[in-house]
This record gives sequence, C-alpha cells and structure tokens, in this order.
Amino acid sequence: MHHEIIISGFGGQGVLFAGQLLAYAALEEKKHVTWIPSYGPEMRGGTAHCTVIVSDEEIGSPLVQHPTAALALNPPSHAKYAPLMKAGGVLILDATLIEQRSDRADIQEIALPAKQFADELGVPQIANVVMLGALIAATKVVALETMTRTLQEHVSVKHRDKLEANQMALRRGAEFVNARAAALA
Repeated sequence: MHHEIIISGFGGQGVLFAGQLLAYAALEEKKHVTWIPSYGPEMRGGTAHCTVIVSDEEIGSPLVQHPTAALALNPPSHAKYAPLMKAGGVLILDATLIEQRSDRADIQEIALPAKQFADELGVPQIANVVMLGALIAATKVVALETMTRTLQEHVSVKHRDKLEANQMALRRGAEFVNARAAALA
C-alpha cells in the first residue's frame, strides 16, 4: 500500500491539521509517513496545502507530483490538482464550495457537501474532518477507528468541546462515501 495525498484549500480551513491527523493515524498503525505543509502568502484566507505520503514500505521521496488521492476544499485547489491526479486516483471535493468537476474518466471524483455537513453539526470549521472521513472510506489509507482515536489524542484542549462533533463529522464523511459506493454497486 502506497498513497500520495494532497490536501488543499484556503488558510483557516484546517488543511494542515487534517494532514497532521492523517499522518498521526498512519504512524499509530506503524506505517511509514511523510507530512509536508505549505502556506500561501497569508495564513488565514491565503492558500494552504500539505502532502502526506503513507506507505507500508520506506518512502524514497517526500515530494508528490501526481497524487493518488486529493482533498480539494476550494475551487482553486480543485482546478490545480484535478489535472495532476494519477490515473486511478481518488479526488474528493467539497461540493458546497466547488461547482466545477474535472470530467476525467480515469479517476474517481467524489463530490460531497462537506461544509454543509459541518454546518448541520453546528461547527462550520470541521468540513476538513468530514473530508478526512470520506478519504478514509474511499482509500482505506487508515482505519476509521484509528482516526477516531487520533482525534481524541490530538484535538487541543482549547477545542475539546468540539471533539464529539469532530467524531460525528468523520463518520458522516465515511458514511457518505460508503452509501455512494453501495448505490453504484
């Protein structure tokens, strides 16, 4: 198993935190991991992305040029990374904010209303966790149970009151992908 993942959006959407959570969960499962953050000119409102590589074997290079999976949390991210996806890859986008589609027949494109789900849970800031749940269900990069434990360990004291909502967001994203897969089967 070898996944090269890009998570991208505006600063303030929790892009880097989502990547950290994924990296911590993979480490808990004793997998090889790299995590590289990248900030745009401004933290909040500018662009932000990170790359996460998760593998059963040693990782030769931390650079991701053609991701096997990508989370696009805003339109510029979708426009930038959809063309770069590796054939057979999984592109997950927040359909609440992104109207366009890639029209690529060689990738799986999953459009879920992550921001809408987060709003329904009463915490608009956790669309990133909805997207992580979708990624986990679509790729099996880590177990959902591992990510649930990782959330418990890494949600800061300042945001402990949002832990249950985060766990629900994670499940909501995974359930969306699982229901979609069942409908297509």
